[in-house]
Amino acid sequence: MERRLTAILSADVVGYSLLMGEDEGGTLDRLKACRRELVDPAIKEFHGRIIKLMGDGTLVEFASVVDAVRCAAVIQREMAGRDQGVSETKRIQFRVGVNLGDIIVEGDDIYGDGVNIAARLQGIAPPGGICISGTAFDHAAHKADVGFSALGEQHLKNIADPVRVYRVLLDPSEAGKIVAAPARRAGRRAIVLATLAALLIAITAIVVAWQWQFAPQRATIAVLPFANLSGDPRQDYFTDGITDDLITDLAKLSDLDVISQNSVFAYKGKPRVLADIKRDLGVQFVVEGSVRRTDGQIRVNAQLIDAASGDNLWANRFARGGADVFAVQDEMSRQIAEALGLKLTPSEAERIARPPTANLEAYDYYLRAEQATRTGRRSRLLEALALFDKAQALDPGFAAAFAADAHATAYVWRSAYDDVLQSAPARKRAYDKASRALALDPELPSPYAVLAVMQVVDRRYEQAIISAQKAVSLGSADAEAYMALAYVQLVSGKHDGAAAAVETALQHDPNLSAIDRYTAGLVFYLLRDYAKAIDNFERARDGSPGNGEFVTPLAMAYVRGGRLDDARAAVAEGIRLQAGRDCLAGWRLSYAHFRKQDLAFILDGLREAGLPEWPFGFKGDERNRLNGDEIASTVIGKLLRGKTEPSGSQALMQIGLDGSAAFRSSTQLMTETVSINGDMLCEQSENAFGQADCGPVYRRANSDDETIYAYVNSTKVFYFSPVK
Repeated sequence: MERRLTAILSADVVGYSLLMGEDEGGTLDRLKACRRELVDPAIKEFHGRIIKLMGDGTLVEFASVVDAVRCAAVIQREMAGRDQGVSETKRIQFRVGVNLGDIIVEGDDIYGDGVNIAARLQGIAPPGGICISGTAFDHAAHKADVGFSALGEQHLKNIADPVRVYRVLLDPSEAGKIVAAPARRAGRRAIVLATLAALLIAITAIVVAWQWQFAPQRATIAVLPFANLSGDPRQDYFTDGITDDLITDLAKLSDLDVISQNSVFAYKGKPRVLADIKRDLGVQFVVEGSVRRTDGQIRVNAQLIDAASGDNLWANRFARGGADVFAVQDEMSRQIAEALGLKLTPSEAERIARPPTANLEAYDYYLRAEQATRTGRRSRLLEALALFDKAQALDPGFAAAFAADAHATAYVWRSAYDDVLQSAPARKRAYDKASRALALDPELPSPYAVLAVMQVVDRRYEQAIISAQKAVSLGSADAEAYMALAYVQLVSGKHDGAAAAVETALQHDPNLSAIDRYTAGLVFYLLRDYAKAIDNFERARDGSPGNGEFVTPLAMAYVRGGRLDDARAAVAEGIRLQAGRDCLAGWRLSYAHFRKQDLAFILDGLREAGLPEWPFGFKGDERNRLNGDEIASTVIGKLLRGKTEPSGSQALMQIGLDGSAAFRSSTQLMTETVSINGDMLCEQSENAFGQADCGPVYRRANSDDETIYAYVNSTKVFYFSPVK
């Protein structure tokens, strides 16, 4: 059974039966027109997913409660102006309820109190009005162009506990207004009743607390990296694989929350203090163990520990032949689940028992590739891609290998590691591997997360949202899925939804990877929460030491936080670590898929911190800048010879009359297309996500060599002269 937190919109037609009795044909025609012209376009605009359509009602799911409220407001405001020529008795009006709550997902349908509360709120909404729950209000207040009037706690039909309810104020003049619930005067009898109620609440709280203490709760667990006792450090990859696979198997259980690999591997090779692990990861239980792999045999010791008391709840030893590694993992997962009091459903038992591959050599290559990927280092990523290729060649049905390959390749593509794999082939490989993984196993969340990030960079926003939501629905405890959703929401300008996804990801992975902390930093920066932005950017920097790409972003957050000296120091360090290449032009190109206003806010912060416009601090004299016609006559159909910054190494650029071109230096060889855009020379290749990289050309007034011109864009400064 899958559960998730989501925003639910429930709507129905006021007096539907009476309307149908009065004019069945006309009512149906007007309802269809409402859906076609207003309701469906609004739901699509605000990224909703229609769950059910009844004759008189609609149930819609949204990833963002702010989007749900905005959608409801648009519909109700437009409906107020419709049917003006229709008599009052025949006019169509909607009631709408919005809730943010936990739901149960079965196929394409959703159930649970989260849905029921939305339906009850719709029932108490006035004709043409909207009522929302307190949980929805907490997220939507001041973020939608509406006001709110508190109605206090309401007892809703068949809902056990009172629900805070707010009526949405739709008049544009009331946008941003919040009207408190009217206070009630209490007489003597009311005071007595309140006293008795308080006493009853206290007694109830004691009973609930007692029941909570002794009733079974949803368990939270961390599987710490198993120790390699083989006496050979080269066997670390296999031991790490045992840990990874145990985490993956336990995460398949619907009643168990499992901390992700990224967080637990932070404890590898470090002293382990149970109290610190409990506090830092927020878990009730810990699994630890060891692996010895020698002479074709594997011996695995494992134990389950209560994180609060330190008591050993379960322990076992497994000694098998190397070919039985999957049987050991299956038994270990089942026994841990049993020790936790969990009853596996038949589908869960089947998923755990299903080996990832029948080819042990392919599995070995896969584990080696995963270990190399975990380092994040360019040289190891190149090695990982080659190892994934070997695993897939040995077993073309190895879905997990294709999924992990897609994840690693997307990281290379997103990080613009062109020395590992250039942008266009990396993009194609990631798409191909993710698609192949899903063809083999449609229940894997990771490929959907990969597709979501790539689709949003490609500006395929609707597809990206669908992919991200699918990743979350399949991986309800998968931090990667939630961070993919966060990135999609971030790029789409849904910053509140992005922040909510980040917070959920942190529940499953308190030690997010550097690139995910970087994403979180961008989310909070654009939300103007600079303290959280700084915290996440600093964690990204600390999680990837020496990576200048995670240093410079701190500058813009420091600027907004009033720490100008720290901002300038961050810019200087980022430029140093990136060998002078970091510049505003590079940011402008890399983040071209962001909303214009968001990109402008990022660039303004970096500019104020002192980040230069062009790489290597290049500054051209505008008096000597060439216009478009001058650039065309200078470079089109010419061979350009010169040198590049910062090394001064020799470089050639050959440009045909049709714009086809090739650039070659001691470190780079690329084919591309050259064009003139206004007064800029533009290069378009498989790098830079396939976007045109444009820059000015200057005539050099005082050159100490034979080069006459200087051309600069986001990645290079090229001093050249046309060859006669």
